[in-house]
Amino acid sequence: MGHCPSSKMFNKAMVKCCAKPKTKAKGMVEERKDKKKIKGTVILMKKNVLDMHDLKASLLDRVYELLGKGVSLQLISAVHTDPANGLRGKLGKPSYLEKWVKTITPLTAGETTFSVTFEWDETMGVPGAFIIKNRHHSQFYLRTITLEDVPGHGRVHFVCNSWVYPAHRYKYDRVFFSNKTYLPCQTPEPLRKYREEELVNLRGNGKGKLREWDRVYDYDCYNDLGMPEKGQKFARQVLGRSQECPYPRRGRTGRKPHKKDPNTESRLFLLSLNIYVPRDERFNLVKFSDFLAYALKSLFQILIPEIAALCDKTINEFDSFQDVLDLYEGGVKLPNDATLKKIRDCLPWEMIRELVRNDGERLMKFPMPAVIKEDRSAWRTDEEFARETLAGVNPVIISRLQEFPPACKLDPKAYGNQKSTISKEDIEMNMNGLTVEEALKSNKLFILNHHDGLMPYLRRINSTSTKTYATRTLFLLQDDDTLKPLAIELSLPHPQGDNHGAVSKVFTPAEDGIEGSVWQLAKAYAAVNDSGYHQLVCHWLNTHAVIEPFIIASNRQLSVVHPVYKLLHPHFRDTMNINAMARQTLINAGGVLELTVFPGRYALEMSASIYKTWVFNDQALPVDLVKRGMAVPDSSCPNGLKLLIEDYPYAVDGLEIWSAIETWVTEYCSFYYPSDEVVKEDNEIQSWWAEIRNEGHGDLKDEPWWLEMKTRAELIQACTIIIWVASAFHAAVNFGQYPYAGYLPNRPTVSRRFMPEPGTPEYDELQKDPDLAFLKTITAQFQTLLGVSLIEVLSRHSADEIYLGQRDTPEWTSDAEALAVFERFGKKLIEIESRIMDRNNDSRLKNRIGPVKMPYTLLYPNTSDYSREGGLTGKGIPNSISI
Repeated sequence: MGHCPSSKMFNKAMVKCCAKPKTKAKGMVEERKDKKKIKGTVILMKKNVLDMHDLKASLLDRVYELLGKGVSLQLISAVHTDPANGLRGKLGKPSYLEKWVKTITPLTAGETTFSVTFEWDETMGVPGAFIIKNRHHSQFYLRTITLEDVPGHGRVHFVCNSWVYPAHRYKYDRVFFSNKTYLPCQTPEPLRKYREEELVNLRGNGKGKLREWDRVYDYDCYNDLGMPEKGQKFARQVLGRSQECPYPRRGRTGRKPHKKDPNTESRLFLLSLNIYVPRDERFNLVKFSDFLAYALKSLFQILIPEIAALCDKTINEFDSFQDVLDLYEGGVKLPNDATLKKIRDCLPWEMIRELVRNDGERLMKFPMPAVIKEDRSAWRTDEEFARETLAGVNPVIISRLQEFPPACKLDPKAYGNQKSTISKEDIEMNMNGLTVEEALKSNKLFILNHHDGLMPYLRRINSTSTKTYATRTLFLLQDDDTLKPLAIELSLPHPQGDNHGAVSKVFTPAEDGIEGSVWQLAKAYAAVNDSGYHQLVCHWLNTHAVIEPFIIASNRQLSVVHPVYKLLHPHFRDTMNINAMARQTLINAGGVLELTVFPGRYALEMSASIYKTWVFNDQALPVDLVKRGMAVPDSSCPNGLKLLIEDYPYAVDGLEIWSAIETWVTEYCSFYYPSDEVVKEDNEIQSWWAEIRNEGHGDLKDEPWWLEMKTRAELIQACTIIIWVASAFHAAVNFGQYPYAGYLPNRPTVSRRFMPEPGTPEYDELQKDPDLAFLKTITAQFQTLLGVSLIEVLSRHSADEIYLGQRDTPEWTSDAEALAVFERFGKKLIEIESRIMDRNNDSRLKNRIGPVKMPYTLLYPNTSDYSREGGLTGKGIPNSISI
């Protein structure tokens, strides 16, 4: 790029107007005749409001620019220190972004490119960092800076991806490093203090309310869910920092204690999205616009049937399954042809584009869930009910039954005899000629067991409008690798007290008459248990909540130039932001989750009880499969495991993904850590792991299972688990929510009355109109609309989704070996995509499609997809927990 004289004069004017000091600035290089000009390209995005640039901010920035208050950058030498500046790297002269005033700002928000010219002394060597000072009125998002033809080095690239606020907002200099990667001991001496000081800035001082420009990552407990001003009904237990209710930590906001309860943090206005998280952790422009578009669309989808229901004879009730289907059928179908796609691509605003989709969705109607798209009734079959334990939205609970009758792990002193009442006589008639002993010995009995997790809370849950059971469901593995339901046990606490044990009833499969209707209800109660446990534990607790402490610790203890930071950072994108929004509107007292999932106000407290048994190492897929008895170690098999159900789609696909992640992490870490000694001597890694254990998951810090982090193998294990949980595991339990549960009769979240007893009006109704009795038992209409709207939003991929094996910038590191290893990882994932599709087309693998004719694609990586279309695809593994 040629040099523009007018730019030079403009920069000189800016310096003059800024009253540049005549004396040499601290750490600045003295003037020399042999200085070289270095051309730089800066890519940034100005402040925006949704999809549009903030025109007021843009105008004020131009005024500030004309007054000499521009954006300056100073290069920092990575070679030479300055004794007068505390042995930090020598600083070059400040240079200013050129032509800010003349650069046209389009109405639609997007990136803008600026030039900058540096004077650089060849004797200072290569620049390794720079200081940026924004003297404008408004913040901007700094994407990258690229220096061309650096003397003796060539091209130097800086990946910034950070909001830069006006300089007066900071008590320190904003420093960015080049895309070099260094262990702490390898950091060039001139950059060492900058590296250390940046981490100190990110930790903060633990005091005061945090503002949007603060970049502080700190810990707090879940003390912001209750609303004491509304009375005891809306008071909530503090989660974390107690043995009674242990919990992972969340990001600190610093808001003041509530006036009515000093143990509860004050809350923002209910619909406020302005909860503090570090600015760089917030949704970007595209993601936020998509999110608002989804929410707006869902609002209309709730309002229309609710308004129509006002004229209905039964308020807040579905009168038939056709009433439920009417949520999806009818309406105006948007065309999915090439013409609409061209029109959509021309729309300037992402939010409008998302409302005008061209994938066949209907205007003002919920999209047709995949589970009923091909067949409206196949979801009711026993085959599909069983298949979804292996290939549904919650395929991570089923386990092999290893003793009969099923035992209970609850303390008998507190809960009495909780052993299962399922007898051999109940099930052997349906076991294809096998006895219980033979089936146990040949690994053919499996159980979906929600008894132990729910029983301690069941009495309190049933004191509300919810009426439900703790369930055990038994299955037989058949010769074609499908599961066959054998019995469902419904248990309640003993009316004379918990220590008297449980009162249980056993139901067995039936197809016709009242027995068939009762069996359908028994399956619904089991599905209610599974839906609630899935949402609270498998999804929220075991992904969103447990990952947040790793994000906080990584930003506090690992420098941006640390190899492990660069490895893990893509898997932390948007998680703190979505978790903060969840605390504000979803998991709070009276929030959407409490309204739509059966534990209600006890939901989060129940998840805290289950967190007591959380073990980090058990989150590894191979360990989990062995622990649940779904696999046994076998060195002759791929991944060293033999699956006891060979056609277990979640496990088959998951083990391939796990292996690919583990190989990628092993090769990457081995490049930077040639020995165990290097891991032990890495002070940032040691501080990181100690903080995760003692602070982030501090309520479990004394557990014996924690890794010592003294070997490379332990580091590889930890990083592999973190990436697996944040990417593939979350994808498996999140993006199938709408495809499977968007039709709520298939996955009801609430039951409102108990199983009808003979001789009661409810039993008579079940005989006369079993469909109506079923609908009156499960989730009511408003809760259904609210729940379906929520999971539609949660199940959508945003248009800016970055999938496993992709990065947001190709130059995330300058190390060629690391880039080559990552490229191999991406190719391996694309090969897995092909094998998943082959398995889905194999008619012998009945669990992959099922009676509903719905292929299992939740662990299809989608690495090959760069279309940036998003939507309800039911496939794709995003890098992070971003929704």
